[in-house]
Amino acid sequence: MDVFEAIKNRRSIRVFEAKKVSDEQVEMLIDAARHAPSAGNIQPWEFVIVRDPQIKQQLSAAALNQAFIEEAPVVIVVCANEARSNQGYGSRGVNLYCIQDTAAAIQNMLLAAHAMRLGTCWVGAFREDMARKTLKTPNHVRPVAIVPVGYPSEKPTSRRRREISEIVHQETF
Repeated sequence: MDVFEAIKNRRSIRVFEAKKVSDEQVEMLIDAARHAPSAGNIQPWEFVIVRDPQIKQQLSAAALNQAFIEEAPVVIVVCANEARSNQGYGSRGVNLYCIQDTAAAIQNMLLAAHAMRLGTCWVGAFREDMARKTLKTPNHVRPVAIVPVGYPSEKPTSRRRREISEIVHQETF
């Protein structure tokens, strides 16, 4: 699949078929994610693969009861290892770079999933403390996104995008 096609046609999927996503497919998604750029090539990302129904239910509850999370065959929680970013860049690494880096990894994962005919949804609305407790993350590892993955059972329509002329500024704002 052409990258521009993937970018323009990817949609957030919240309804999944009851069909298993293989370990090999998950590994391909993680491989795509780990090839994202990162500040100083620190690669601060950590990935928690969740298939256990009870843990998915707890993540769903942490995510303001977004039930589709527990209905996905697999959930990948993308985390930022703040300690890794701190070593290279101090507080700016902790407060900004590790978030930017994991966001790039997440986008790679979403596009790769779409190219593989899998559906995903980038869930950022969740109670971080509950997600941390559920996943038993160390204090220096921060959950950034919950990404349910599965075969889509819906085909959302495209949504309006702002025109290029509305968002581009030449030389200064």
